[in-house]
Parts: sequence; structure tokens; C-alpha cells
Amino acid sequence: MTRFEPKNPDYRAIATDTFDRQRAMQTLGISIARLEPGEVDLAMPYSADFTQQNGFVHAGVITAGLDNACGIAAFTLMPAGSDILTVEFKTNLLAPAKGERFVFRAVVVKPGRTLTVCEGRAYAVQDGVETLVATMTGTLMALPRRE
Repeated sequence: MTRFEPKNPDYRAIATDTFDRQRAMQTLGISIARLEPGEVDLAMPYSADFTQQNGFVHAGVITAGLDNACGIAAFTLMPAGSDILTVEFKTNLLAPAKGERFVFRAVVVKPGRTLTVCEGRAYAVQDGVETLVATMTGTLMALPRRE
């Protein structure tokens, strides 16, 4: 896997702060489990509050976790003073999202000055076994940070 050098030496603190200010992630119980330049794992416990009619975690929740994982992975490579915004994504739902917890893992495929391409994978975890439930390809844009 390609190792990336962050443009901002404070990438970890800035990316964590950006993640922590996202109330949607707090509502879903999603947290950062691992953070490296160009890579992130987010974790979410199962909650019946986020299921659809069959008891599977709703595709919108899975997509939100993947989108955020791609965004934070891309954000770790942005220069100081940047912000991030998703401009496009494609999600493939591969299996029912049923497990005791979920992992949203994203990696940067191609960093850019303005646009960055990421790939994400969502896993349902049950009894320590990860099952791939969805994939995402996302394009994210660097913006000047707004106060």
C-alpha cells in the first residue's frame, strides 16, 4: 500500500477535531478507531434505532459511515487551512448489514491539490469475523476553511 506524507504536520489533531464537530457521527455513535495519513477506520456499535424493516442497519447509515471515512482519510492529506467536502460517491451494497458492530475503512487512492479519490469498505463484525457489506468510491474536494 502506498504511504502518504501529510501536508499538515498537525493532520491528526485537525482531522480528529473536524470529525468530533460532526453531530451526525455523534448521533450514529461512530468514532475514530484508527487514523493514519490517507487512511482511517471508523467504528460503530449496532443499534436497533438505525435499522430498516428487516432488522438490518439501514443503507443510509452505512453510506453515511463510508462517506465520512472517505472524507476523513482525504482530509488527513489536505494542507493546513483546508476543509473537505464530498462532491461525488458511488456505493455498492453487497450483503445485509447485520452484526454486533461495524467498521468503515477508507484509503486514499489518488490525492490531489483540489480533488482526492478514496475507496471505502464497510464491514459488519460478528464474533470477531468481518463480513464485507458495502463499498464506496468517493471524490472529495479541498476547500478553504470557513470559520
